[in-house]
Amino acid sequence: MLESLIEFDQQLFLWLNGFHADWLDPIMLFITKRNPWIPLYALILFFVIKQLRWQSWSMLIAFAVLITLADQAASGFFKPFFERLRPCHEPSIQAMVHMVKGCGGKFGFASSHASNTIALATFLWLIYRNVYAKMMIVWAIVVSYSRIYVGVHYPGDIIMGAILGILAAIITYNLYKRIFPNHLEKIHSIV
Repeated sequence: MLESLIEFDQQLFLWLNGFHADWLDPIMLFITKRNPWIPLYALILFFVIKQLRWQSWSMLIAFAVLITLADQAASGFFKPFFERLRPCHEPSIQAMVHMVKGCGGKFGFASSHASNTIALATFLWLIYRNVYAKMMIVWAIVVSYSRIYVGVHYPGDIIMGAILGILAAIITYNLYKRIFPNHLEKIHSIV
């Protein structure tokens, strides 16, 4: 059963990774990197601070808890525990993988990119439930797919990363709701 699932994941990866074009490679490389998204994160922080003013410290703590949970679940626990090779390191399919640039670390299950971006998008959706939060979900899905495109994650890595991200968002949201109910009411009164 597990072997069949792993084989299906590899075949699905090769199929999805096969949708590449020379003109799309630099775009996907840009999307998959972390640093280009710093302005987006700064914009989110700007709007949170503008909206909550002095109470924004609670949301900043929530963001820190959120990303710590999501990232450590994927990178701190799953990757070293399962030790599943990234597709670009897997000898049986390595020659068939379309690589855009570099392979990254040795292990890929679960995707930290998927975990972190899905966590942020889900958390923002739970807090705001507006069109911008919906756009963040689309952004997180595109970033997650880019990891398959550039050849560093299987679809199963992405799915597990997304599950971890959603769980981190739900946990953080429930903690935030319980600890800072007045801040959440203020957010909902403005939105």
